[in-house]
Amino acid sequence: MDAMQENLGLVAEETLDPPDWADVQALSHRVIDDAVDYLRDVRDRPVWREMPADVREAFAAPLPRSPAPLAAVYGEVSRTVMSYPMGNTHPRFWSWYMGSSNFTGALGDFLAAIQGSNLGGGNHAAGLMDSQVVNWCKQMLGFPASAGGTLVSGGSMANIIGLTVARNVKAGIDVREHGVAAIEKPLRFYGSEQLHSCHRKAMEALGLGNRALRRIPTDSGLRIDIAALRAAITEDRAAGFKPACVIGTAGTVNTGAIDDLQALAKLAHEEGLWFHVDGCIGALIAIAPENAHRVAGIERADSVALDPHKWLHAPFEVGCALVRDAAAHRGTFAVTPEYLESTPRGLASGEWLHDYGLQTSRGFRALKVWMALKEHGVEKFGRLIDQNIAQAVYLAGLIEAAPQLQLAASPTVNIVCFRYQPGLTGEALKALNTEIMLRLQEQGIAALSDTTVHGEHWLRVAITNHRTRREDLDLLVRETVRLGREIAAEGAVSS
Repeated sequence: MDAMQENLGLVAEETLDPPDWADVQALSHRVIDDAVDYLRDVRDRPVWREMPADVREAFAAPLPRSPAPLAAVYGEVSRTVMSYPMGNTHPRFWSWYMGSSNFTGALGDFLAAIQGSNLGGGNHAAGLMDSQVVNWCKQMLGFPASAGGTLVSGGSMANIIGLTVARNVKAGIDVREHGVAAIEKPLRFYGSEQLHSCHRKAMEALGLGNRALRRIPTDSGLRIDIAALRAAITEDRAAGFKPACVIGTAGTVNTGAIDDLQALAKLAHEEGLWFHVDGCIGALIAIAPENAHRVAGIERADSVALDPHKWLHAPFEVGCALVRDAAAHRGTFAVTPEYLESTPRGLASGEWLHDYGLQTSRGFRALKVWMALKEHGVEKFGRLIDQNIAQAVYLAGLIEAAPQLQLAASPTVNIVCFRYQPGLTGEALKALNTEIMLRLQEQGIAALSDTTVHGEHWLRVAITNHRTRREDLDLLVRETVRLGREIAAEGAVSS
């Protein structure tokens, strides 16, 4: 044995496992107890609150060089991160379109991390469960069992997956080999002017550019104008472009408007276009018994993006892309280097799930969805969607009954846009309502957002929350009126 080997033999080998598993077990019980209390009592806490300076400063601390007791590390997390959340698990969080998580899903995330599998693929249980959850998503939307699909980070990536397949199928060349510069005629994609911003990002990432996405005007209900769409397609063909894909929206961000998916499916078939549906907001209405008719036609799409971390209330993050043509889906992404070749037996004999998306390393997102669906059943999730839509109708009624409040339009599904209106116009009206929104947040009462509808400013309530009760909506209306009067009396805004 040489000197180097002798020296190595004297050095104790290290691990990240704890020196005393009993201590970790005790602390873990405490963490779980705290977690149960955290969600059980969420209603009793402010929706959101500003962090004090000392908490903010904690996130500027330098890189730790030496160890600290795990109990102390958890104590710091409890004091900072757990005490100042975004608030989307709270029953009065209606700001952006998010689900409100669930405890079973959180346990699923914990167990997925403990199990530790990489879902790039392979022959192991987590890979089979990932495929099973994708198959369940197909069933929820009425997609054929033969369709392709993949779990991704969220709606933006799910849309990019679908639109990438659309580009490759409609390009007329082998885009993967030759690139977009070799496409003979510039491709055109179409969607309503209410499209989510992720579609612009998709066009840019796909090398087509923002101008490849033609925004079509909407009707009075903010749905895509079918006649205007057809005219745009005809015009583009005459100008030397190649219409490739129409994007239907099953629930716009601003108002929840749902395009006529049946009409879009028919048009896409007649025109030879790929039909993609951005269903990140409303695709799962398909499982809601009282409202499923609103998304009729989604089952005819060539690809769909949906978000289990919205109306299936899975903890962030998990989205899903479904593609009717599984071969086209795999053909868009699959690469097989020598180190990822399949074997007839053993670990590498399972399906390579990374062949259906951009990530080679993939987290075990499926378990949190699987566990919650097994615990509650899909029918309960459907009823919860119906419940949120009914709550939006209830809120709209409260607003219409309040003389100081104004409703933008009757809600299509679960998004309600309204404002406090004391007789102001323009920027003064916007300033007043913005101040109401901010004080609702700062006082921990409710989290709303704001948006523009038909060129005017409105407050926006997106009810995607299994913890919301009608009493929360009663409170929102009372507090909005109170704050509106208070701000107007202060003279903070003027006409």
